[in-house]
Amino acid sequence: MRLRRRLRFDIWLCILLSYLVSLGTASVTASISAATYADYAAAHTALPGEPGSMADEDVPRAESVEDLLTMDTFTVVSEGISYRNEGAGYYEDMYLYNLRLPSGERVAAWINLENVQNQGDIYSGAAILPVGQVVWADLEENASFMDQITAGYPLDRTDFYVDMTGNAAKYSEEYRTENYTLWVQGITLLICFPLFHGLGSHFGVFPAFFPSRRRE
Repeated sequence: MRLRRRLRFDIWLCILLSYLVSLGTASVTASISAATYADYAAAHTALPGEPGSMADEDVPRAESVEDLLTMDTFTVVSEGISYRNEGAGYYEDMYLYNLRLPSGERVAAWINLENVQNQGDIYSGAAILPVGQVVWADLEENASFMDQITAGYPLDRTDFYVDMTGNAAKYSEEYRTENYTLWVQGITLLICFPLFHGLGSHFGVFPAFFPSRRRE
């Protein structure tokens, strides 16, 4: 016979009560997150001319690594959405793309996709990437990242990446709300379960987890 282990009824009941309370705290958290998202998004918006902002006609067009290193800020004109399909990987908390420059050289780039300007066909037309700047970093220190981003094409430079996101990095409203509610639900469960069981044990409704020993 298969041995079955069953949780005691008091444990199931406390879990259920804690879960019901967590639904309430999650609902309140979701409402607060939705109400504050506009301010959060505004605080994570790149100002004109800053990395991550939309590149206008006055922003220099970089075509090579040499251009990247001699310009304070710049943009790159890519063919269609090729910049998204030729390798990428997570470096620290950033998702960097394997970006092919007009010269044919390849560098890692952190791109704010919201401010990419597509001209003509999305696949073969011109994509004007956001304003960017060079950030020095030893990318080869992260071997896993290098394996991901160079799966299709090698990088010509691994001592820097191009920051085309800057202060514009932010979570979507759905992800932000879901993340907050999961954390709040977890904390609520951790607090309420021992609280409910402790109260039940105190009033003699539930058996104690650790029965006290009386000295004779």
